[in-house]
Amino acid sequence: MDVRRADERYPGGDPQAGIVSRHAFSFGPHYDPDNLRFGALIACNEERLAPGAGFDEHPHSHTEIVTWVVEGELTHRDSTGQETRVRPGDVQRLSSAGGVRHVERNDGTAPLTFVQMWLAPRQPGGDPAYEVVPGIADSTPYAVPEAGALLHVRRLAPGERTAVPDGAYVYVHVTRGELRLDGETLGPGDAARVTGARDLEAEGVTESELLIWEMAP
Repeated sequence: MDVRRADERYPGGDPQAGIVSRHAFSFGPHYDPDNLRFGALIACNEERLAPGAGFDEHPHSHTEIVTWVVEGELTHRDSTGQETRVRPGDVQRLSSAGGVRHVERNDGTAPLTFVQMWLAPRQPGGDPAYEVVPGIADSTPYAVPEAGALLHVRRLAPGERTAVPDGAYVYVHVTRGELRLDGETLGPGDAARVTGARDLEAEGVTESELLIWEMAP
């Protein structure tokens, strides 16, 4: 198990424009050949947008983009004609496939924090696709078959335990609170990369929320 702390992430964004970013993997100008991906996961970005701030229209291709809102409300518009507002508890996925352009903004009056995770598809190309699953439950994994991956959401009370899925590659990211995993205490923004995960449990230290990616070889 390889634990990566929140303050070890690469800084990014444009603070003067109300955008503060933290990148868990090699990203943009922060090139690190030893930190390009883990399993299918090639990016895990925490984005904080002030009211009125956002990312203007920009392109993506050959990437499965999954977004989880921690607080606030995210406005999404893309070149397929979709316009949605994504709230805490919703899972948003944009399959950029052969190419798509989109806009992400905080059109609300409160700060927005979201975690955006990019996965490499097993086969490139195809047509773009988009969906939002509102209010996903802890017991309902979200499948991204194009990348051979499942997303599990867990919300823990203090002292509550949950099984971590077994898998060739398992990525655990804490969005809020503190928890223990295999003897390590993890807090907001911390992550664990587990290779060959077997019989692991996470235990809440405080009220906590974690995102777990279960990925095939």
